[in-house]
Amino acid sequence: MRVVLLLGSESDFEVVKGALETLKEFEVSYALEVTSAHRSPERTVELVSKFEEEGAEVFIAVAGKSAHLAGVVAAHTLRPVIGVPVGSAPLNGMDALFSTVNMPKGVPVACMGLGKSGAVNAALLAVQMLGLKDSTLKSRLEEYKKDKAQQVEQSSRRVKEKL
Repeated sequence: MRVVLLLGSESDFEVVKGALETLKEFEVSYALEVTSAHRSPERTVELVSKFEEEGAEVFIAVAGKSAHLAGVVAAHTLRPVIGVPVGSAPLNGMDALFSTVNMPKGVPVACMGLGKSGAVNAALLAVQMLGLKDSTLKSRLEEYKKDKAQQVEQSSRRVKEKL
């Protein structure tokens, strides 16, 4: 597996479904685990170590509320860590966003937007990182970007037809 997704709770699975589909689309192997920075900190550190030994290249940490998972992962690896904050009551995800984006100097975490779109973007960023050394992935990314551009052009034509 090249990418590891760590979820702060089982409820975060709904958020990452699109990210998993994206990784599958690019044929990037991944692993998925639920672990908590607060409720199972030892497990979190053990998983990071285990996945590093197994060759993980990028970690994606998905968590809500106080959302310290990405920071804990980043504190225990030299691999890139991408944080995805998840919205939840009572602060609608602002607490998770601030916890993920506001890392202290020396503990870098790339922070995506909240929720499902942030999770898909995390998967795409992981693919882009891997594509720096993988020409096959780079080619797939180029095609992906072309397809997205063509979809915009098609949308433009459809909107003009409605005039």
